[in-house]
Amino acid sequence: MNNRAGTYIDQSSGYKSFIPKKLPPEPPIVMDEEMIYLLSVADRKLGRLDGITQILPNPQLFVAMYVKKEAVLSSQIEGTQASLIDILNTEDQGRLGGDVIEVVNYVKAIQYGLTRMKEFPLSLRLIKEIHAILLEGGRGSLKNPGEFRTSQNWIGPPGCTLSTATFVPPTVPEMQIALGDLELFFYNEKYIPALIKIALIHAQFETIHPFLDGNGRMGRLLITFWLCHQQILSEPLLYLSYYFKQNRIEYYDRLMEVRKKGNWEGWIKFFLKGVAEVSDESIGAAKQIIQLKDVNSKILYVKNNNNSNYQRLLDALFYSPIISKNQVAKILDVSYPTASSVVDDFCELNILKDDTPTQTRNKRYIFVDYLNILEKGTEINPPNNTSHI
Repeated sequence: MNNRAGTYIDQSSGYKSFIPKKLPPEPPIVMDEEMIYLLSVADRKLGRLDGITQILPNPQLFVAMYVKKEAVLSSQIEGTQASLIDILNTEDQGRLGGDVIEVVNYVKAIQYGLTRMKEFPLSLRLIKEIHAILLEGGRGSLKNPGEFRTSQNWIGPPGCTLSTATFVPPTVPEMQIALGDLELFFYNEKYIPALIKIALIHAQFETIHPFLDGNGRMGRLLITFWLCHQQILSEPLLYLSYYFKQNRIEYYDRLMEVRKKGNWEGWIKFFLKGVAEVSDESIGAAKQIIQLKDVNSKILYVKNNNNSNYQRLLDALFYSPIISKNQVAKILDVSYPTASSVVDDFCELNILKDDTPTQTRNKRYIFVDYLNILEKGTEINPPNNTSHI
């Protein structure tokens, strides 16, 4: 089977592997009226999302929390059973375990990649460095983190073989060629619209499947890294895992249609709809957060306009929405009795809620209204029954 995305090749072991063609596709992407409209909407909404950082009270806190949300969502697509609350509880109590490690690694990988790109170009080398952090200590830690595979992998239901797999990526020699071509494409073809180009890059990376594990998460990270590297986003605020999780079956089906039929247009339109939808969701969340801070600031001002600890703690809660009185004492640099009094006032005003009412020690308090905004879409679904080896 041959199409403009690539060719299925019979291998001597009795299976077919897919050899992708170079990007951009030939014949070129058909820019019909629907494609032009979707691209226009996605560009406009992404621009609004990027501009929202200019009016946030503290954009870095918003970004930091959204990075954690993306880490949870992207990991959940791969079957990880960890919620946003799990990650925040881990930070609060200083322990790591099970699926939480994978999500924490995802956060570290995002932070590392964005910092590294300030001095080093987005490249295969950097992708390998980021991948090493992504899989450190987690389920894929024994599958050569930070190294491209040297053996054949495949995608399919648990227990499937190469001959029964849903999809078999290119052989190792063909993989190496395809990766080199993809790296060149990062910086070539300047006249392809940016969002169409990153849609092509993401799909091609997932098709090449260059690692033994973590390809899905790395491919979704690549979207954010490329947009930031191209200065299309000033902050890493576009995270498509929310959209991919909500439309998981179509996500995989669209990628397979590229491989089977060369249907790049169907995939790109799906991708552009996701950019628009996620941009809207993120803008809405940012506006809710701005309003929440304004309302609570006024409530605290009415309570006691001379207590600076009120506003300082409120600011801190947008970074650490699950907190203890000991932590408050450290954050505010005050005595425990003073911190306890401030927290009690926040509970009285319904800003904080005692999450451990039956405990007398190690009590935790939650900024519920804030978490209600952030938790949208992060509910734990049943594990995915597709193995992304």
